[in-house]
Amino acid sequence: MSVTGQDIRDAVLGLVPTALALTVASWLLIGLDLGNWWVGPAVAVAAAAGDGLTRPVLRLLARWYGAVAALVLGVLTQVLIVGLTLLSIPQVRLDGWDTVLGAFTVVGVVSVVVQWVLGVNDSSYLVADLLRQARRRARRQGAAPPKAVPGLVVVQIDGLSHPLLRHGITSGVLPTLSRWVRSGSHDATSWWARVPSTTPASQAALLHGNNDGIPAFRWYDRALGRLVVANRPADAESIEKRVSDGHGLLSGGGVSISNMFSGDAATALMVMSRAGRRGGLGPGSDYLRFFARPFILVRSLVLTVGEIVKELYQGRQQRMRGIEPRIHRRGYYPLLRGLTNVLLRDLNVALVAEHMMRGAPVIFVDFVDYDEIAHHAGVARPESLDALAGVDRVLGTLEQIAAAAPRGYRFVVLSDHGQSQGPTFRQLTGRTLEEVVRSHLDGPRTATITATGDVEGWGPVNALLADLLGTQGPLGFFARRRSSGAPAGMLVGPPDTAPNGDLVVVGSGNLGLIWFPRLPAPVTLEDLRERYPMLIPGLLGEPGIGFLVAESSRGPLAIGPRGVHVLRDGTVQGEDPLAPFGPRAAGDLLRVAGFDNAADLWVHSTLDPSTDEVHAFEELVGCHGGLGGGQNDAVLVHPRDWPVDDDLFDDGVLYGADRVHQQLVRWLRAAGLR
Repeated sequence: MSVTGQDIRDAVLGLVPTALALTVASWLLIGLDLGNWWVGPAVAVAAAAGDGLTRPVLRLLARWYGAVAALVLGVLTQVLIVGLTLLSIPQVRLDGWDTVLGAFTVVGVVSVVVQWVLGVNDSSYLVADLLRQARRRARRQGAAPPKAVPGLVVVQIDGLSHPLLRHGITSGVLPTLSRWVRSGSHDATSWWARVPSTTPASQAALLHGNNDGIPAFRWYDRALGRLVVANRPADAESIEKRVSDGHGLLSGGGVSISNMFSGDAATALMVMSRAGRRGGLGPGSDYLRFFARPFILVRSLVLTVGEIVKELYQGRQQRMRGIEPRIHRRGYYPLLRGLTNVLLRDLNVALVAEHMMRGAPVIFVDFVDYDEIAHHAGVARPESLDALAGVDRVLGTLEQIAAAAPRGYRFVVLSDHGQSQGPTFRQLTGRTLEEVVRSHLDGPRTATITATGDVEGWGPVNALLADLLGTQGPLGFFARRRSSGAPAGMLVGPPDTAPNGDLVVVGSGNLGLIWFPRLPAPVTLEDLRERYPMLIPGLLGEPGIGFLVAESSRGPLAIGPRGVHVLRDGTVQGEDPLAPFGPRAAGDLLRVAGFDNAADLWVHSTLDPSTDEVHAFEELVGCHGGLGGGQNDAVLVHPRDWPVDDDLFDDGVLYGADRVHQQLVRWLRAAGLR
């Protein structure tokens, strides 16, 4: 088939940003003079051609040595191609290779500006070559064959609550989702994220249909004598082995991207439970479309730095305007925000698009952008809504990919939980939960394992590093040595606390968990009252603590300042401490209190009836893990012709991530994908 006008337009649009950026670089760098207007486009063509010629070799290297080795060689190759092209043109004046490196940096900055001026969507730019290839292939083949068997892309927007989804649809913050719902192609419903309303518990059930034995984001394991942290590779792998039956949501050729668990997928990329495991990942070459294309990495790094600067400005604005509640937003968080909101989002888009074009039957991807920002900035603050809008733009890009993909993909958008907001427990009382517990214990002060800091955001970064470093060659050796020092294999992030102690205090949003490792299990309310008579009344007298849950001779009890709720039979003595938290609170708490690794004492915050605010035991203004506010009101957006089955509802509510899993499996079977 002859070249069409569309082919020419696609080729020009692919080269224009790079050519313009090279021209601007020649204006800004003293050591570079292109001499003629056509040199910039010529170098852009050479870089694109070099990318096409070297990518097969880089893919092979990635399989052998991991994506980082291929990335380093890919960048050096791009620099070499650009430098040799400039040196081969007589009109060009080039002072040295340091000028070539400077030009690369300038090109990354200018490309971002050019794309903004041209109105190019960032995600569309990342997958533009995939779309161009698909359109050329379709034109060569003439009329496209019918897409008989569809595929499914499940996009998890981490932390999005149903009330905030409705606000985004009606306010215009989420135009893609708004169009889907308003046009009638999709329906938006909610589902109840049971306690613990955390990513590991929900994703285990969404992907494997089972989340038994996951009492929080992190917990104390008496048999191991240490904390188990769900977003650390070794622990995530252990959890998946326990909950998986081999027939997860993504079994049979699916792809899992940026999740905690694999769903038994054939290909798992940046998945915590398989991170860095020999033979457990997809080929490192899967990352090359993102990392080894000319200037893509430079562009993303420039945007990452821009996101860090934006965070520093927005954090200062919160302080200057006196917005409450708020928390300290310095330290490592600006870097973490830049990585999750730019680099990881772009990489996720590139990976999903790549596997859609390969025809993967089912893809499940988690975007953590909103959740990470809402933890630190607030649930519905401008920067949090901006992160949501970014994920909505991603949906629009994936919609374009679906139109050109070999399968007729359908989209399901869901969340693993919502988020609630409020001043932290420390802001309310001036003390941490561990300090409060210590103040009400009798006897000498002993060693404490404390885990009330933020570790959730480091998970995706660690999964990416483990995947990129690979399991072979010198980089893989470094990764194994670096992670072997920690029980759970963390590469970067906050270190573990002491491996043993007489007291363990863990924060999981507005749910606190306490263990007494030296006491024989099970530890009952009667044991605690006899050994620590001031502990229970002391905790219930603290501001911000709504109720406690402890095992007793009558079974698990929810104990409030003025009443007791017997969870097993629903008997209430005095004022019901669970009344503010709704009719599902008792069932949720009874379930987790029955886990083998349940806390000896559960501590839950109060709920402000006028604001729906709760109080996290971590230093996070937005939180999830317990009850109250929007954290249990999760999202399910699905095609209207794929309705939710009536038998999965309980009193009008889709109750629990395991039932969402059942519904997803039923849709897959109906579509011929199971």
